[in-house]
Amino acid sequence: MKVLFIGGTGTISMAITRELANRGDELFLLNRGNRTSELPENVKVINADINDEELVKEKIKDLEFDSVCDFIGFVPEQVERDYRLFKGKTKQYMYISSASAYNKPSRNYVITEGTSLANPYWEYSRNKIACEELLMKLYREEGFPITIIRPSHTYDERSVPLGVCGDKGSYQVVKRMLEGKPVIIHGDGTSLWTMTHNSDFAKGFVGLIGNPHAIGEAFQITNDETLTWNQIYESVAKALNVKLNAYYVSSEFLDAVSDYDFKGSLIGDKACSVVFDNSKLKKAVPEFKPCVHFEDGVKRTIDNVLSKKELQIEDPEFDAWCDRVIEALEKAKKEI
Repeated sequence: MKVLFIGGTGTISMAITRELANRGDELFLLNRGNRTSELPENVKVINADINDEELVKEKIKDLEFDSVCDFIGFVPEQVERDYRLFKGKTKQYMYISSASAYNKPSRNYVITEGTSLANPYWEYSRNKIACEELLMKLYREEGFPITIIRPSHTYDERSVPLGVCGDKGSYQVVKRMLEGKPVIIHGDGTSLWTMTHNSDFAKGFVGLIGNPHAIGEAFQITNDETLTWNQIYESVAKALNVKLNAYYVSSEFLDAVSDYDFKGSLIGDKACSVVFDNSKLKKAVPEFKPCVHFEDGVKRTIDNVLSKKELQIEDPEFDAWCDRVIEALEKAKKEI
């Protein structure tokens, strides 16, 4: 198959890029050249900024595709641009939305593609919803062959997936664990969550490329394994061979006392218990069987992060903020 990825080197897309390259598909990546050294040899790079519409139009003028996949579209204006560029040039347009678009607070902890979309807490999610609505309108009214994908918390070998971290990523939390310092967990750690390794996500995604049952449909792609946040943090501590020193703080309090976007990322997403039902995906892609348990996947991630200095990005501001929050709460306990 002849496939074009807009992006193609991120956490989600890199695994799919490798999967398609191994399968022998003719794969093009349209991006600004980031991480090209990590790409398989048979992947072709169209070096351009997708926001430069005229340049992209010129570079793809002689090309047509079986599928075009946008991994970096966040607002409706970007989807409209893609429609102008690829209308009549692709048999399928795949859009990466987000499972955070599902109704918050959740009406039912079991999430299916039929769960309503609404998130009053996170602009990111509302923009994804608006993109989905635009695409469904283009499908219904003009036959634009869309497929919508809703990933949840997907991770790879470069970053440890956690709930509460700073703007520079999760390594500082890992460092706190290694130092025996208390680690903030939102709520009481008992809400339910799902972590999906990008290699498992890739299996489901690849099965939807060129799949006639995927046109005009939305699919979530997640692991079938459901964990509490306590189990998630315990798995990370186990991989580090340290004892977890958990410190529980309500999501509302974390949002109130920080400049981090915890209203969106926690109250509008990770603090809500969810269990994903992948029945629709498995019907369309019978071979989809996620096989990376979190305890195994995060061990691989930890080993990789600890072996590469460039992945160990420290965040002293977040570290100091954690200390202040914990100190203030401990003081309040004594004073009340």
